[in-house]
Amino acid sequence: MSRPDVSFEFFPPRSAPAASQLWATITALEPLEPHFVSVTYGAGGTTREQTVATVLRIHTTTRLNAAAHLTCVAASRDEIDQLLQTYWEAGIRRIVALRGDPPGGGAYAPHPEGYRDAAALVAGIRAIGDFEISVAAYPEIHPAARDAESDLDNLKRKLDAGANRAITQYFFDTAVYLRFVERARKAGIAAPIVPGIMPVTNFVQLVRFSKMCGTAVPPWLAELFEGLDEDPDTRKLVAAMVATEQCRALAAAGVDSFHFYTLNRADLILGICRRLGLKPAAAGLKPGLATDQPPPARDPTVP
Repeated sequence: MSRPDVSFEFFPPRSAPAASQLWATITALEPLEPHFVSVTYGAGGTTREQTVATVLRIHTTTRLNAAAHLTCVAASRDEIDQLLQTYWEAGIRRIVALRGDPPGGGAYAPHPEGYRDAAALVAGIRAIGDFEISVAAYPEIHPAARDAESDLDNLKRKLDAGANRAITQYFFDTAVYLRFVERARKAGIAAPIVPGIMPVTNFVQLVRFSKMCGTAVPPWLAELFEGLDEDPDTRKLVAAMVATEQCRALAAAGVDSFHFYTLNRADLILGICRRLGLKPAAAGLKPGLATDQPPPARDPTVP
């Protein structure tokens, strides 16, 4: 198996202990030299300030390529365009463009002065600068989609608008992903469709979240984690085994890129990547990465 291309996803911290864990995770994963790392954007833009600050700190204190998540909800075009301009001027060249979900759930409604959907957002990003743009794809259909065909049409619109690649929602059935890619190719989608990989750190939480995002949790996975609620060490071993075998099965089918949902933890990701042939680079890290203080710079939360 040749060295795969990987990317890692983080979420912005909301407390000092969470910040310490995040930066320790970044410190541990940076030597793997991922293609990029992304930072999520809370429902309704609720983590905007933390997302911007985290993206800019990664960019200025590490060798990593930072990608900022950006959504359509709760923001006007002017607000989004100003944020994009801030990113561009800071040297950020990667965006993960999403429609987004309203805070508190409920039906999606575009901002009256905003981008109507992710395809429009992609086009707007393209008008600001030559960003590398990733969008979301759903092998098991987005929960709000009318059907599989309309969901695939929506993905094509996002890519036709200028996105470079799609990153999938996590899944556990390799055949589901492969069938989805085959359907996408027949629909004229040529862009890379990178599988999203979710190591199972907490099975109960996974089941709850999977119901919301439409991901099927197969019976064999439930059987593997049965009785391990109070056994974190064994649970971690099983989680690493499942994710590694999933990646190896995908690699055997020709997949050479993986996007890992890290949940801001490095231990499982490091073990999985080593099994995939990824070893830390020899180069040292930039100083200051593991500190809890942001680098000296202008306020990154003000466009």
